Amino acid sequence: MIWLRRHARLAISVVLLAVLFALYIAIHPRGMSVYVMTIWSNQGALLALAALAQFFVVLVRGIDLSVGPVVALTNVAASYLVSGSGLQVAFGALAVLVVGAACGFANGAAVVYGRVPPIVATLASGSIYSGLALLLRPTPGGTIDDAVSDAVTYDLFKVPTSLILIVLVVLLLAIPLRRTRFGLSLYAIGSARDAAVMTGIRVPAVTLASYAIGGFFAALAGLYISMVTLTGDPNIGPAYTLNSIAAVVIGGVALSGGVGSPLGAVLGAFTLKTISALMFFSGLPPLAQPFFEGAILAIAIVLGALGMLRVRSRLERFA
Repeated sequence: MIWLRRHARLAISVVLLAVLFALYIAIHPRGMSVYVMTIWSNQGALLALAALAQFFVVLVRGIDLSVGPVVALTNVAASYLVSGSGLQVAFGALAVLVVGAACGFANGAAVVYGRVPPIVATLASGSIYSGLALLLRPTPGGTIDDAVSDAVTYDLFKVPTSLILIVLVVLLLAIPLRRTRFGLSLYAIGSARDAAVMTGIRVPAVTLASYAIGGFFAALAGLYISMVTLTGDPNIGPAYTLNSIAAVVIGGVALSGGVGSPLGAVLGAFTLKTISALMFFSGLPPLAQPFFEGAILAIAIVLGALGMLRVRSRLERFA
């Protein structure tokens, strides 16, 4: 019971996703199959990576309105770089991730050293990144290595590869966030910045790192979109910005900082994508779907902004 109280947000996210997924399978024409699971998992993974990008910034009481533009920029970059020989593909993918981390680092520098409010800094930088994406590729196009794409977008022993990758990412993040000084510092800064300073935490450096990590995960999202679509599209960004914010809120991450987990952000992302799929297969008129999707996003963001899902203490998870 104590665990349940401490992880009430996460438990609610799990139950919500389970119910929605059961409904999705029940109304899907093809029912439960590897194909259906793979499509669902791929779509969820795209948003999950963007949600993780938002998660690291929100954790330190920031907000990143450039997540979508960085996703678009790195997606476009991948359409130029991730092709050719195996070595070229590897270096191309690495270059894409470096671009994303650099974008995040620039955002963090503006916030930490320029003392620009996060919402202003990332809105401005997002415009720059969107412009660069359009400059590099005015219209969708480019090529992505087919073999690599197939390896990460199909299934492995009838389990969607994207689902395996997301589980591995969450596991790799869980221990460092809860068991290392850096991870605890992220939560401490979001919970009580002044107290974090007094305890000797290097707040500027940790905050800067959180934005850089956010950029890295936005680049992962852009790279994975390239693998799914086999192309680069400079216009894909806007949806990922708002959806990444809504996903972290649905997953129990407080916009006020200091509360939440990578698993929660991922669950929130899959929940949003499942809701979209449900609307598609439910027979809802196509013109009405954007309205309901927008309403869901608005409600999620408003709830997060009002702090209606707050826990009693942001530091109680470390008790």
